[in-house]
Amino acid sequence: MMKKLISIVFLLGITYCLHAQKHLTERVNPFLGTATLWDSIDIGYKPTHRTWGAEVFPGSSLPNAMVQLTPVTKFRSGSGYQYEDSVIFGFAHTSKGHWNLCHIPLLPVTGTISPDSYSSSYSHTNESAHPGYYQVFLERYGVNAELTSTLRCAYHKYTFKTGEQKKLLADLASSNERVKKWEIHQEGDHAFKGFQQTGEKMYFYAVTNHKISNIDSLKSDKKTISIVNFTDQFGPLEIQIGFSFVSIKNAKENLEKEMLGKSFGQVRKEATETWETLLSKIKVSGGTDRQKGLFYSTLYRSFLWPALRSDVNGDFTDQKGNVVNKGFNYYTEPSLWDDYRNKLVLLGMLSPQVTADVIRSLIDKGEKTGFMPTFFHGDHAAPFVAGSYLRGIRGFDVKSAYNLLLRNATMENKSRPRVMEYIEKGFISEPDLANPKLETVAAAGVTKTLEYAYDDYAVALLAKELGDTTNYSMLMKRTGNYKNMFDPTTGLMRGKLTNGQWIKNFDPEFIYYEYMYREANAWQSSFFAPHDVKGLIGLYKSPADFEKKLDNLFSIPYKGAEAYNISGFIGQYCHGNQPDHSFPWLYYFVGKQEKSQVVLDSIMNHFYDMGKEHLAYSGMDDAGENSAWYVLTSIGLYTFSPADPTYIVSVPLFNKVEFDLGEKKFTIVKKNSGNKISNITYDNKKIEGYFIQHSELLKGKKLVITTN
Repeated sequence: MMKKLISIVFLLGITYCLHAQKHLTERVNPFLGTATLWDSIDIGYKPTHRTWGAEVFPGSSLPNAMVQLTPVTKFRSGSGYQYEDSVIFGFAHTSKGHWNLCHIPLLPVTGTISPDSYSSSYSHTNESAHPGYYQVFLERYGVNAELTSTLRCAYHKYTFKTGEQKKLLADLASSNERVKKWEIHQEGDHAFKGFQQTGEKMYFYAVTNHKISNIDSLKSDKKTISIVNFTDQFGPLEIQIGFSFVSIKNAKENLEKEMLGKSFGQVRKEATETWETLLSKIKVSGGTDRQKGLFYSTLYRSFLWPALRSDVNGDFTDQKGNVVNKGFNYYTEPSLWDDYRNKLVLLGMLSPQVTADVIRSLIDKGEKTGFMPTFFHGDHAAPFVAGSYLRGIRGFDVKSAYNLLLRNATMENKSRPRVMEYIEKGFISEPDLANPKLETVAAAGVTKTLEYAYDDYAVALLAKELGDTTNYSMLMKRTGNYKNMFDPTTGLMRGKLTNGQWIKNFDPEFIYYEYMYREANAWQSSFFAPHDVKGLIGLYKSPADFEKKLDNLFSIPYKGAEAYNISGFIGQYCHGNQPDHSFPWLYYFVGKQEKSQVVLDSIMNHFYDMGKEHLAYSGMDDAGENSAWYVLTSIGLYTFSPADPTYIVSVPLFNKVEFDLGEKKFTIVKKNSGNKISNITYDNKKIEGYFIQHSELLKGKKLVITTN
């Protein structure tokens, strides 16, 4: 009996170990974020059109790769893939989630094809995705499609029905952008090459395992497509494609260096291992399977953008269209307005070399134009560069970066529109409009003023670090400009006319895309001063008054206009868009940390696997920002002020977190299960307050968060 009992215990131990050793890639669901919300309760209003979901792609990619090989169910729709769609038009090779890219769509086909009707139906029951792999059965053609990829190359594997003639459709006239020009040519029996030009020119060189008989051109009144015809050979059709934004020659070299000679299984295995290595840099224990699944899925989602643009030999096409080689990996611009808040900090923590190269890429772009580039709104390369440098990331010319950022802050330029008015008046004015609408295009003066004040703070931090005391003092004086937008009669930030008078037509609950506020209303904009929360609170009669205003933020029901990218509400707080993502932590500053935690837990519990399929975010992921919010919040360290090398501590979802910073690993331990933090220690030393320095984490010690 005792031997039997020992055997049972031993087997249970083996079972537990096998479960504990589950690969982290198995916890990732690449379909998370591909579904759309339709329920008015989830969205926050009754929709009359499809709201914007996370707008993510489910296909194959490596971290920050050039190639994102993914199905297209609808062109000019976010990433090109919507879970509710029923047909696939092709497999494109770039994606993001911002209505551009989707280069070079290809589709395996059979039979007679029309340029105007070639898409195939598919079912989610015959579709699967894992990091570095995607599979779907195309019902119209009876083809099982499998995809995997390297940094700059794509591997297509198509299993046709026996006896069917194998064809590949190339719809180079289509993408998420307007196609200016395209070409495709056969080269020998087993290769074809060409390019597609949209905003960028993407070249390709493909090698096939089956012999190419010819390439046909099919035309209709609307478009022209190309059909690559193959001779009848046994086995799956396999196509290996190299890509380049420089030349076909470089595309071929990328293919030869990264993929040729490898099997589909080998490339897929290497992709899985690459993702496993990255995901393993943060290991969590405790928490539910759902929480772990959300954690690793959002961690995966945080590392798909910015995207590589240089070739294996180092060549890239610069801002002026010249081919250059400067010895570093060249990347696209980050989605700075979105992801400076958290994702780019996470990138720096786990991939510091990529981060350094992204900054070098920004500098290279800036040196061609005279100003540091930005994205969409604000001047948020400033907190990205400053925060990265202050966290210890080197490998880029910080003085050149600083000089460009200083030019942005002191001269009229496209990265900081209306900056001269901001300098002169201390705010950016708005026109007096009688009936502004959601779509009204004006100055977004409130948002600009608040964001420029924070960007000034970020540049000031660099000035101080580099010993530029004169500009440090000048910039720090400007960091209080956010106060010029505060209307004490409403307790909110409000637009001003050029003469300094308040905008009279003021509804704090009405959303604007670009009037007074950028993609927000007054509630979602009025608490943004992460560099000076004490000063922000000082604008109110008392901390209690400020707390009451926060209570209103999270309790006044949203009754605003329907907007594509505004959804997912707690009161007026909107988690489906970025502007107020730091606001839940503001209760900390009035001594009510536990109230913040209630909000944080509610957001993490409700807004990341919504809808009937449990695959929808509350709103856009915006190149990984919404995902990174979950990653950092769930481990209890958030980038409240990303320009500062500090993190605000909250209650983690997990009992233990092991975080690999490269040279050092630090650990986060949660004690008890309450939402009120009673004690924080690091390396057995009590931390006063709720912030911890990045330099402390680099020591590789234990952060213990005790709750009651």
